[in-house]
Amino acid sequence: MKLLTPTLGLILFLLASPASAVVKVFACEPEWKALVETLGGEYVKASSATTAFQDPHYIEARPSLIAKTRRADLIVCTGAELEVGWLPLLLRQSGNSAIQKNELGYFLAADQVERIEVPENLDRSQGDLHASGNPHVHWGPYRLLTIAKALSDRLQKLDAKHVAQYRQRYQAFATKWKKQISKWESQAAELKGKKVIVYHKNWSYLLNWLGIEMVGNLEPKPGLPPTSAHLANLLELTRSTEISYIMTTNFQNDKGARWLSEKTDIPILSLPYTVGGDKKASDLISLYDGVISALTNYQ
Repeated sequence: MKLLTPTLGLILFLLASPASAVVKVFACEPEWKALVETLGGEYVKASSATTAFQDPHYIEARPSLIAKTRRADLIVCTGAELEVGWLPLLLRQSGNSAIQKNELGYFLAADQVERIEVPENLDRSQGDLHASGNPHVHWGPYRLLTIAKALSDRLQKLDAKHVAQYRQRYQAFATKWKKQISKWESQAAELKGKKVIVYHKNWSYLLNWLGIEMVGNLEPKPGLPPTSAHLANLLELTRSTEISYIMTTNFQNDKGARWLSEKTDIPILSLPYTVGGDKKASDLISLYDGVISALTNYQ
């Protein structure tokens, strides 16, 4: 019997290794990295272009990110113009035909669901409007379930050898997620009708779901920081309207929120916007748990 040489044996081992069949995923944001890892398990290897402490609107198309897109089998991003300032450049520079628009390797979460706050008229004087509507869809739990189904279907098309495993993982996620939705809705029932001030419309899907009313925004126009005149208007608003809290994300400048809070004694909730935003938010379920608990603790 002829023995394999060490070099040939190593080559054959690497070719047979399951790692060679892993779907390489480039996620634009941590929430999509977390979701694809939940749905794909050992059959995917995912990285995120951003962290939980970065504003995904404003990211530099660094060479390291270009290198990752070159190797990706699938990109999973939010869409709805959230990454318009940097994703198109990454795609062009990648030279990777598999992840271009209309290919199997191109997946935008916001394209899978109906979006809210779609502007009737586009006018740059109104600030940084998203023509396709509010992109922060991962805060709509029913929408997230729809996105998860579409993403699972896409993984099955890209990796037909593991269709059964992808289906099983989606069903496990969907069952658990639906139970969590019922728990969260019961937990947050007393929040319905509460009024809040936000900084940017990151939380619109969450607020709509829970029946919380956004009555003020620290941004005078989308994408613009609060001005003295605008803060004065919000202060006047608080004198006639009972505000439960000021909601910000933990990557936003809270100077304006602190000023308003000091003048009014309205508490600030600086919340993790995505997975990894605090020590407890290790996945989508723990992310939702933490945010809803923070909201209900101020009852």
